[in-house]
Amino acid sequence: MENGHSRKQGRKLNKKVKKAQHIVEKQTGITCTNNVTKNLVICNCGLVNGLSEDIIYHHFSAYGPLEKIIMITGESCAFVSFKTADTAELAYRNINGKLNLAQDDKPLLLSFVDRLPENSNCTNDLPSGLTVIDNFVTEEEEELLLSLVCFDEQENSSTLKHRQVVHYGYEFRYDNNNVDKDKPLLHGIPKECNFLWDRLQKLGYTDNFRPDQLTVNKYQPGQGIPPHIDTHSAFDDPILSLSLSSSIVMEFRHENGSHVPIFLKQRSLLIMSDESRYNWTHGITPRKTDIVSLESGLKVVQRCTRVSFTFRKLLKGECQCRFTKKCDTYLKNCADELVNHSASQLEKIHVHEIYENIADHFSDTRHKPWPNVVDFINSFDVGSVLMDAGCGNGKYLNCHKNVFKVGFDSSASLINLCQEKGLNVITCNCLYIPFRDESVDGVISIAVIHHLANSERRLRAIRELVRVSRINGNILIYVWAKDQCKDQQKSSYLKQDRRNRKKDDLPQEDKIQNVTVKESNITLPIHINRTQFQHQDVLVPWKLKDSNIDDKSKSEKLFLRFYHVFDEGELEDLCKKLDNIEIVKTYYDQGNWCILLKKLKS
Repeated sequence: MENGHSRKQGRKLNKKVKKAQHIVEKQTGITCTNNVTKNLVICNCGLVNGLSEDIIYHHFSAYGPLEKIIMITGESCAFVSFKTADTAELAYRNINGKLNLAQDDKPLLLSFVDRLPENSNCTNDLPSGLTVIDNFVTEEEEELLLSLVCFDEQENSSTLKHRQVVHYGYEFRYDNNNVDKDKPLLHGIPKECNFLWDRLQKLGYTDNFRPDQLTVNKYQPGQGIPPHIDTHSAFDDPILSLSLSSSIVMEFRHENGSHVPIFLKQRSLLIMSDESRYNWTHGITPRKTDIVSLESGLKVVQRCTRVSFTFRKLLKGECQCRFTKKCDTYLKNCADELVNHSASQLEKIHVHEIYENIADHFSDTRHKPWPNVVDFINSFDVGSVLMDAGCGNGKYLNCHKNVFKVGFDSSASLINLCQEKGLNVITCNCLYIPFRDESVDGVISIAVIHHLANSERRLRAIRELVRVSRINGNILIYVWAKDQCKDQQKSSYLKQDRRNRKKDDLPQEDKIQNVTVKESNITLPIHINRTQFQHQDVLVPWKLKDSNIDDKSKSEKLFLRFYHVFDEGELEDLCKKLDNIEIVKTYYDQGNWCILLKKLKS
């Protein structure tokens, strides 16, 4: 009886593995085999499921030395290569169908493969313009440089969430990866660093390079820094980073999916120039160990306290680089060219007209008010007047019965739905609110301003919200965040990915990469729903089933809504342009940047 049960379980597992093998072959083109090889594929778990190199190494290396771990961006599979076929077979017997690491705590499904993916996103080729010089300084010079910095005593030091920092020359602002060029610090770069530039010039790497900004970071094991590109308009080319006290793996990523992990040894110098400086993000994953590929195979390296010296030279004038998609100078100039008429046309076609078409379906998906917004509404005294600027289907107009609430929206169809509920609403545009100055005690603007097509119009909308508020009135604004994964926590928007999105279900989104909006003479990328945003100005699909067609054969219409998703600190910087408000607080709430303002004067 027991053997019969085991055979049944074995057949069930084989059936699952065969199904998963077909998915792997479809995703990667790699054919699975029944023959024992030194290469294994994890068929049902990868980067999209939260699997990491660290986790794979921890469990698989217990059965023998590993040569490679290959993770593929956007796919639910991963590849592991052992030194020998025998150790791979041992891992297969002990892990396949037994180790619960896949999604929903299901077991990993393994298969042997004859070869590994050739065009993996992870490559050993350095990005163009990137140079690493090992042993750039001696041990004595390392001690000298470390002695220059005292993190606990210097005036220009600060403690960030992830590390301790000291600035020289100019303070580097992490909210926008920039500096205030009009506010130099009292202390410039220590003269003891001058030997570095002479050495670089003698080695032929730079021509008379003299930086004027230095940031010294102290990383404890387990700390890191998010992927970023240093702002183009802030600094010249190149940027240098000297690693002291410990080694580290720095991750370089390109928007095409390429991923290059670079092992920066202690006392090595990293030179980021040209494409590597302007077009690739770099960051350090927060963890206590790094997996490094050596001639002997993969090895785990324990991190120690690391101190990095990052040298930059302030840029005079505008950036002239050719990497326009990542260049803030170029994008700003393009945004300025998007004059109000063009922006208005873009909003008309890809915001206003679309909400008229999807109003009923949109309303059906918007029932539950967000708790932090409800708390804000409930904070008002009895008899207060509250405005909902962009009220949609009016879900917030039923909160706090003892406050008088009035709402407006640009969508007449949504306003009709609100009027059917007996709510106090009118149809108007957030850029021109038909209310007197200082006529309401408070305002909420939830998921509205991100539909405006340039920064001038977004600022005008905020100015209108402030105008209609009374002195000491409060304004709460929510906008969609570009970063939908904060502090390693996915937003509810991303968490719906596996439930609501199937690859075979999205032929239109897979085929359409971008759309030219003729009315505005611009091209905008189409965002793939339930995924991290790659661009700030995007068209977000809304699928609407045709109710006039029989259920079994319902077709879908695809509507593309315009969004400007906000970077961290962008909404705050926009509000700072107003001189009659106080920023009470800013926070991140489930994929949204939120700001609470208080009006101080007319």
